[in-house]
Amino acid sequence: MADHGQGTSTNIGDKIIAHVANSDVMIHFELFGIDLSITKHVIMLWIAAGLLVTVALYASRKYRSEERPIPSGFTNAFEFVVDFVRTSILIPTVGKDHVLKWGPLVMSFFFLILTMNFLGLMPMFNYINHGHGGTTATGNFNMTAALAVITFFAIIIAGIMEHGFFKHWKNMVPGDVPKAVLIILIPIEIMSMFVRPFALTMRLAANMTAGHIAMLAIFAPIFILHNIYIGIGSVALNVGITFLEIIVSIVQAYVFTLLSSVFIGQSIHPNH
Repeated sequence: MADHGQGTSTNIGDKIIAHVANSDVMIHFELFGIDLSITKHVIMLWIAAGLLVTVALYASRKYRSEERPIPSGFTNAFEFVVDFVRTSILIPTVGKDHVLKWGPLVMSFFFLILTMNFLGLMPMFNYINHGHGGTTATGNFNMTAALAVITFFAIIIAGIMEHGFFKHWKNMVPGDVPKAVLIILIPIEIMSMFVRPFALTMRLAANMTAGHIAMLAIFAPIFILHNIYIGIGSVALNVGITFLEIIVSIVQAYVFTLLSSVFIGQSIHPNH
């Protein structure tokens, strides 16, 4: 019985890893020796992108067809979310004068991450590739690293556009500090350039992956102990965690967007 239980535990552990990993290759493809295979997370990204484009076009149809549109229904709800991101994130961080310039990027971060987070909660993705993979693409470190790299270059571009190439790099270090302190301060500032995208990468991916692992781990005792009462308790507990995951999905999209906007704003307004 011990060997049987140990085998069951190992099997469940393998299933959890397979669930949250990006190891399921749907279409193998290489270009110039670079592996560009299409995985379950790539498919989820495409679905999220296509869904977002469709929703945005549908929600903005009145603005494109009418001279003075009055938003209603879904368009009004979509406009409410856009205005929320604009007033609570963009304006306080980058300033009103830069909202139109950096708004599309920040809005794209928020809606794309939020959409992928919600798609990851849908059971239908469990059936991709013979039942493997139902976690969100934002739980993949490759995905969050790509978003963080975009933020990294956006920070540099924003500073150069606002202050010029040389002044942007000069703004990284305060000008009123003793020269002796610069020996310590300059390496710290250089390190902070790379710590920011690293923190964005780890924060989003770790939080989204942790939720899925917790849900699977709570289901695990059902298969290990074969007890119906434990099964009922596990299902009830997972229902509560699912609602918590919905909140986490929204919060993590908000946090990534906010931090990205803050970093861009700091590059534009280094003295604030």
